[in-house]
Amino acid sequence: MSEELAIDVRGMTKRFGDRTVVNDIALQVRVGEIYGFLGPNGSGKTTFIRMLCGLLRADGGSGTCLGHDVIRESESIKRNVGYMTQRFSFYEDLSIAENLDFVARMYGIPGRREAVNASIERLGLSGRQKQLAGELSGGWKQRLALAACLIHQPKLLLLDEPTAGVDPKARRDFWEQIHELAAEGLTFLITTHYMDEAERCHRLAYIAYGNLLTHGTVREVIDHVGLATWSVSGPDLASLARQLRGKAGVRQAVAFGNMLHVSGDDPEALERAIAPFREGREWTKIRSGLEDVFIHLMDRSKDNFDA
Repeated sequence: MSEELAIDVRGMTKRFGDRTVVNDIALQVRVGEIYGFLGPNGSGKTTFIRMLCGLLRADGGSGTCLGHDVIRESESIKRNVGYMTQRFSFYEDLSIAENLDFVARMYGIPGRREAVNASIERLGLSGRQKQLAGELSGGWKQRLALAACLIHQPKLLLLDEPTAGVDPKARRDFWEQIHELAAEGLTFLITTHYMDEAERCHRLAYIAYGNLLTHGTVREVIDHVGLATWSVSGPDLASLARQLRGKAGVRQAVAFGNMLHVSGDDPEALERAIAPFREGREWTKIRSGLEDVFIHLMDRSKDNFDA
């Protein structure tokens, strides 16, 4: 991975009326890096991505994306960015090849037929190029969308929840492709709600209701939050969770399969809170996981659309 920065922005801000949906965000992403962008729905992730790629003009901020000024050179940025939206946005009554040919025409790509064939080959779509897009499963639609993003040979891919509704095998294959492309020098900024996907990113940022709360590697993000967590097994965990929630020192009590994770940001206060409930159950102190941290940050955040 290069030390050169593909994205280097600060103070990025966007308002809609009296609501600030992206608030003074700074972000640096290296060339060849897979950068995960996490946060609850409605937190400004998509708005931030659209500002980066020139689809939405920022109200404040400065910096560069692929060496171009994010405010003044949006057209230059667009030509070098691939953007994969949350929803499948291709013509379902056209084939894979016809959809890719349409995208190539939109970009004015010379040698269009060769570019389409190369994209089909690269994403493992050979043999399906005549299949109608509307007949594809979620995983194959995802491959088509990624092929379309790559057809103009961008330097940066902005992927907005690209694997939503896709089965685990297709998700794993998709991430293998992402890592292969990153190894070739392509940079990714990816929003996701899947913690296993977030852990496959080189670095992460967590945004909640317009504000950047933490960023770094998975371990750095977990350590920065400073959450202490106990795993509990035993009888009637649902009742235990109800009793623990709201007690001083307990920030969350969340079911994880047959276990309960009880967390707090003050280890001593947490131990005092759980002390009366130890008998008859097995308590194990564990390292907090990314999902524990995600839930904790989400619970602490105030929705900027609340009255």
